[in-house]
Amino acid sequence: MTSQLDRSAAIGDPVFAYHRGGKLAVRATAPLQDADDLSLAYTPGVARVCTEIARRPEAVYDYTWKSSSVAVVSDGTAVLGLGDIGPEASLPVMEGKAILFRQLAGVNAVPLVLDCTDTDEIIETVVRLAPAFGGINLEDISAPRCFEIERRLQERLDIPVFHDDQHGTAVVTLAALWNAARVTGRRLGELRAVMAGAGASGVAVARILLDAGIGDIVVCDSKGIVHEGREDLNDEKRKLAAATNRRGLTGTIADAMRGADVFIGLSGSPMAEEPFATMAPDAIVLALSNPDPEIMPDRSARYAAVVGTGRSDFANQVNNVLAFPGIFAGALQTRAPRISEGMKLAAARALADVIADEASADRILPDSFDPRVAPAVTAAVAAAARAEGLARV
Repeated sequence: MTSQLDRSAAIGDPVFAYHRGGKLAVRATAPLQDADDLSLAYTPGVARVCTEIARRPEAVYDYTWKSSSVAVVSDGTAVLGLGDIGPEASLPVMEGKAILFRQLAGVNAVPLVLDCTDTDEIIETVVRLAPAFGGINLEDISAPRCFEIERRLQERLDIPVFHDDQHGTAVVTLAALWNAARVTGRRLGELRAVMAGAGASGVAVARILLDAGIGDIVVCDSKGIVHEGREDLNDEKRKLAAATNRRGLTGTIADAMRGADVFIGLSGSPMAEEPFATMAPDAIVLALSNPDPEIMPDRSARYAAVVGTGRSDFANQVNNVLAFPGIFAGALQTRAPRISEGMKLAAARALADVIADEASADRILPDSFDPRVAPAVTAAVAAAARAEGLARV
């Protein structure tokens, strides 16, 4: 009965209508209209291409779709704001990711949801699937497993492995912060930042801000400030504690926020308004948790000069879609074996610079469909790969 009611409720709902039948299809890029085409596409002609690839393995990039294809891989354990919903329920998200790759950067992407959560099993599965793809986009895999899965896959594969929840978020957040600093008349190195959330995205954001020269950053989890005196930290948080919190603060997030210039929210939990009132003048608040930010923009705007969220229905949406299509396109273009920290920094700078002359308090990032974004990020990532000696073409 519940299923019947659910189907009835979906009738006329534009969201369900949009997704009906899925959002992807396979389209041929070569003609197949007659016997001559068939002899080229399949037997006997295809055997000559197979033989060439067997003789010269790098030819796979020239004569298959490997040069422009990415696998979007998830186990469905950390989906958006939905949590552990399993592989089938995560598939619409992965399909959505795939169409963004294609529409925004011309990258073919295949959603692969895995019915396993064991770290070793996921790694072995992806390694065996990898020959068909030029890159692996890991998506919505829960922490701390995601760190080990990404690291070990990159050690075993000679194609880019990129956990977008970490690095896409980091790139876009850095770009947003660069422009927010610009419109408030400051530089990144002058800013004191506080971050709520020390999961996958929080760790990556902290790292890229450190690489970019943030003045200071204090990371907080559900138990308060992450500092070296705490004995309850996992390996990733211990590394964070050693690299952040230069003033050695202890206590709660409210303690950390007093006098801070920047708040970055990646916690998934709402916060009280009072700590925001204690921030420095011309504060920057990027409350990025979805669907509910740590603080709603109408409230944070009482205390901040620049306000952003992860939502599309408010100004200054900080969205990974601005980063990952161009990042992969640049890596694929150069056949880089990995996406380096320098390539991520280049992507963030290029993204910020797209609207450098147009930036304002209500527009610190380009629109998601700004046609300048993907080409700019692609070119910057490719140039960084070449400068670092990672380009193979």
